[in-house]
Amino acid sequence: MRHALALSLVALFLGGCASNPADRDISGTWINQVAIDAAAKGSPLREALQAYGPNLEWDVNTRAAQARYTNGFENVDGKLLGEESGAWKVDFYGSSASELKRDGKQLSQAASDNEPEQVFDRAVIPVPEGAPLGASFERALYTAYMGGSWQVVSGPGEGNTVQFQADGQVAGLPGADRYALCLAGDCASMSGGNDNMWLQQNGQGNTWIFARKGKEMEIFQATNTAREDEMPQFTPGERKWLLEKQ
Repeated sequence: MRHALALSLVALFLGGCASNPADRDISGTWINQVAIDAAAKGSPLREALQAYGPNLEWDVNTRAAQARYTNGFENVDGKLLGEESGAWKVDFYGSSASELKRDGKQLSQAASDNEPEQVFDRAVIPVPEGAPLGASFERALYTAYMGGSWQVVSGPGEGNTVQFQADGQVAGLPGADRYALCLAGDCASMSGGNDNMWLQQNGQGNTWIFARKGKEMEIFQATNTAREDEMPQFTPGERKWLLEKQ
């Protein structure tokens, strides 16, 4: 009898652990780590974002019944309608809906008519208070994709060590003190499928085309082939730098 009672208590305890509300909690910031990991292997950034996107970051507040996401081009605000069997419905004010659910340590976004299924991981790199939506994904991407030390193999500053920081600062690359990678939107449309970044110094800058192949990265001048009254269309021009990751 005592043995049976003990087994019942163990089963009750384990059952309580399995249904722990913390295991179903979706509050917080979640980023598309799968896309970051794919890009960090040295592949073209656009290919990784298109293969594992389109959404890059979710920010969820269950207490306020709010959920919002960004795809790198637009930020979309939604309303949590409640949880049912571990799944949370997100309504985007009548225009569309998404379903979010915890899957172990990841957040799963169910496939819909407009988007494929995606998975997200909790953001771990801190961002400044008040940072815009997408900042967590951006910092994680910059750390994984651009982080570490690069050597200028060819171009201005040959032999220099270049470091791209998670906050958008760059050191060692002549003529630039900040950078930003194009993730989506007009900057992507204008580059004809090529990866591009913004390089600036003292607030003045330009668009540059880059090509990443493993540990090498080529940076090209962006040549605008459009007429003055058209949206710019950039193609790779003269190569300015060849960088190699150390």
